[in-house]
Amino acid sequence: MCGPGDASATASTAAGFGPVNHVGITVVDLDRTVVFWERLLGTAARDRRTLQGPQLATMVGYEGIRIDSCWIDLPGGVALELLQYLDRDEAPYDPGTAHPGNVHVCLAVDDMEAAHAHALACGATPVSERPIEVSAGPRAGTRLAYLRDLDGVTLELVQPPR
Repeated sequence: MCGPGDASATASTAAGFGPVNHVGITVVDLDRTVVFWERLLGTAARDRRTLQGPQLATMVGYEGIRIDSCWIDLPGGVALELLQYLDRDEAPYDPGTAHPGNVHVCLAVDDMEAAHAHALACGATPVSERPIEVSAGPRAGTRLAYLRDLDGVTLELVQPPR
C-alpha cells in the first residue's frame, strides 16, 4: 500500500528514489517549441538528437518509433526533455488543466509583471487576463499566473510575497 500515513516514505527511500531527474513533454513541432523555451528562459537547448531502436520502441510501446528530442535546463537543476514523436499523427490534448493526466511547469519569478509580459512576448497565451494575488491564508500575497505554451502545456508563474 502506498498512501498517506503508511510507510511509503521509508519504502521510497529503500527503493532508491532520488530527486527529480527531468520532466518530459511531447510537442507538435520541436523546432517551434525549442525557440519558445530558449526565448522564455534565455538559455540554449542541448543534446538535440533523433532517438530510435528496438529498446526505445519497447519502452514507449510504439513499434519502429523515432523521436526527435532535445533538452532545456530549467532554473534550479531540473531538465525539461522535449519530444516530438515522428511517424505518428496524434491529436494534441485539449489545453485545460482539469483534464486527468494534465501537467504544468511552475517557475518562480522575482517580478511577475516582467515575467508575465516576457512569456506573452515569447508566444505564451494567458489563461486569465492578468496574474492574480492570493488574498488570504498561508500563501497570502503570493502572485500567480497560468499561461499556455505553444503546445497547450500550462506554464505557472509564482512570485512569493514581498
